[in-house]
Amino acid sequence: MARSDPSDRALSTFPTHSIVMRSALLSVFMATPALLPLADPGMGNGTGSADYDPLAHARDSKARTVNWEATVPAACYTKTEGLSNPCWVCHTVGREPNYLVDFHLQTAYAFSDVALTNHWDHLFEDRSEEEAAISDDEIRAWLDGDNYTLLKEALQDVPADEYPGYRPDLDLAQGFDEFGFARDGSGWRALRYKPFPGTFWPTNGSIDDVFVRLPRAFRTRGGEFHAGVARANLSILEAAIAADPRVQDDDALVRQIEPLDETDVAIDLDRDGRAEGVVQVMRGLPRTFVGDASNVRVERYVHPAGVEYLHSVRYVDPSSPTGHSTRMKELRWSRKDRVLDHAAHLAAYHAEDDDKDKGLLPVFEGRPNIGLSNDFGWRLAGFIEDGEGRLRLQTDEEQRFCMGCHSAIGVTVDQTFTLARKVPGAQGWAYQDLAGMKDVPQAGHAQPEVLTYFERVRGGDEFRANREIHDRFFDADGEVRRAEVLRAAPGGDLDLRHLVMPGERRALDLARAYRVLVARQRWDLGRDVVLGGAATRVFPKIDNGDTELGKSGLVFMDGSVWLNW
Repeated sequence: MARSDPSDRALSTFPTHSIVMRSALLSVFMATPALLPLADPGMGNGTGSADYDPLAHARDSKARTVNWEATVPAACYTKTEGLSNPCWVCHTVGREPNYLVDFHLQTAYAFSDVALTNHWDHLFEDRSEEEAAISDDEIRAWLDGDNYTLLKEALQDVPADEYPGYRPDLDLAQGFDEFGFARDGSGWRALRYKPFPGTFWPTNGSIDDVFVRLPRAFRTRGGEFHAGVARANLSILEAAIAADPRVQDDDALVRQIEPLDETDVAIDLDRDGRAEGVVQVMRGLPRTFVGDASNVRVERYVHPAGVEYLHSVRYVDPSSPTGHSTRMKELRWSRKDRVLDHAAHLAAYHAEDDDKDKGLLPVFEGRPNIGLSNDFGWRLAGFIEDGEGRLRLQTDEEQRFCMGCHSAIGVTVDQTFTLARKVPGAQGWAYQDLAGMKDVPQAGHAQPEVLTYFERVRGGDEFRANREIHDRFFDADGEVRRAEVLRAAPGGDLDLRHLVMPGERRALDLARAYRVLVARQRWDLGRDVVLGGAATRVFPKIDNGDTELGKSGLVFMDGSVWLNW
């Protein structure tokens, strides 16, 4: 991502950059904005009112910014105390074309001057009285509110010149077919994946789902939709992104895929010399995709242009079979607008490193109504709850919150996480559900991922504030109860839900805690919730220097997004 001084970055989100405009705007952007008034804390169901305009807040914000380093997540301010290392899951040795080697961030705090102050003030507040005022019945009703359909309908008639950005086009009510494709014909396909460790575990407050969509040419043959082509191309992409990093030769790769009829798609996927019969194993990577995308080359760890992801972040609902609430906290969308060659990837990472050395702050092209773009070809946009629980377009600052993890950290695959963690084969093409999913190891690891995280972090979240995890899986001396954790590993009698799903009481308490943040509408102060009062293992301010993890022998270079299924 390019970096700049704050005044340049503020102006970068607008299409006009005249001298007059620049002079007029600087006085607005460089001032600290007034605090937003608290929204009505009354519960309601967040299902709309006559004045609902999901674009208004982002439009009226005019790119005002409180936290110029919104790309630095709260987890990066954790106190390691020389004994807890949650940093290893993100900061590691990247795999080409991710040329970033950033495991050194485990050993030393290396923040810009702006980021030395932790702007995520919500971590330090005790809001227990406000939370206790929300009853179980009220919060259960809140979880059932459908704010997605409301957003979808509200954007239908907005002119394209007013809002050229992503419009929700997935009909969740129609559901998905036996192959995981949306029944509405939109081309979206659901996928099941193992949640990324730490913050993204449901036990820490949110549960999500992800959908992927290929460009039209990847779903057609001769201009007509072809189900076999669509499925084959997604399996090819799955193999390219989830490929085992320990296998260097593309031709030696082996990936379990959904059953595909080679005759139907005219390609020899298992390399037995014949393009016929049903296969469930892909050997090597095909040179190109199939159907009308047969002119597009397959590249390991690279998405083709036009690929989209849709990602909803939800409350954990203990009454839901999968744990997903009807209500969404956020709706996030991304698209690969352009493909970089390896030289361009390398240049982008070098520029990122040089900008950090110069003390420059991140800047991204775009604006809220079209999304923000990073230097690696991806455009991201998102919606978040307003004070009444309706989804609204995020502001420039709120959208940049997502860019840190999707721009330049060592663990990502083409700046993404999910497809690399997909359950292999047909079982992975379905709506997200942890039932039956096992705690498998990361690629190259000997023991299961969650067990490894517990042992290295000495807790169930970055802040070691998850008391339920501590009480269930750690003994009085703070050591992991390995036998209990291994019950969710392959061969055990339980699944991943045993480890990362909260109990009913914790789920409801987390929901009501987040509901208080919704009412406050100060997303510039953070989206994380810590039950039981303020987080104590987080720096409000930080001095760059030694984390003490190196002295403790707790630096790890083996963090991987890939899994050994």
